[in-house]
Amino acid sequence: MKVDVVNSENKKVGSLELNDAVFGGRVNSAVIWESVVHANASERRGTHASKNRALVSGSGRKPWKQKGTGRARVGDIRNPQWRHGGTVFGPQPRSYDYALPRKVKRGAIVAALAAKIQDGSLVVVDELTVAETKTKGAVELLKRLGAEGKALLIDVQPNDKLGIAVRNLARVQFLASARVGARDVVNASRVIATKAAIEKLQAL
Repeated sequence: MKVDVVNSENKKVGSLELNDAVFGGRVNSAVIWESVVHANASERRGTHASKNRALVSGSGRKPWKQKGTGRARVGDIRNPQWRHGGTVFGPQPRSYDYALPRKVKRGAIVAALAAKIQDGSLVVVDELTVAETKTKGAVELLKRLGAEGKALLIDVQPNDKLGIAVRNLARVQFLASARVGARDVVNASRVIATKAAIEKLQAL
């Protein structure tokens, strides 16, 4: 499998040969789903909390004696059976993050990129640079490369000028190849990656 390599003017300057064993064949959507779920879970804040009988406001004194009143026995007014009492097994602050196997994570990235290649949504460029650190220049570059919606830019070492130029664009994400996840690729309608970045991702 070969893909064209273009320059910043979207003119072909070469080609890149892809490994069919990596990017060819059926796209494994199951590992993509697992990676996206993991990414979403790791970003959950998990700050939910409820007060148990130890935290709820109220006296710890026994309201009435244990026997002889004809009423139900009770130890304190903070027990869960009473109104304004504590919550039993309520939500407590926690982390929703969990360990995802490295092979699943790598397989998800490759599968997501393979899906973009099959859809024709991946553009491989020789380099990602702009002359000035201005948003206008970045917008013109993206327009020439056909990125009109959500775009993901990938480079081995992101260019500082381009990083500053695109940081005000809400629908554009610029990441190093070592930090790219399957969710980033799936969420973008157009993926623009340098030749070096694709070669590095292919070697995962």
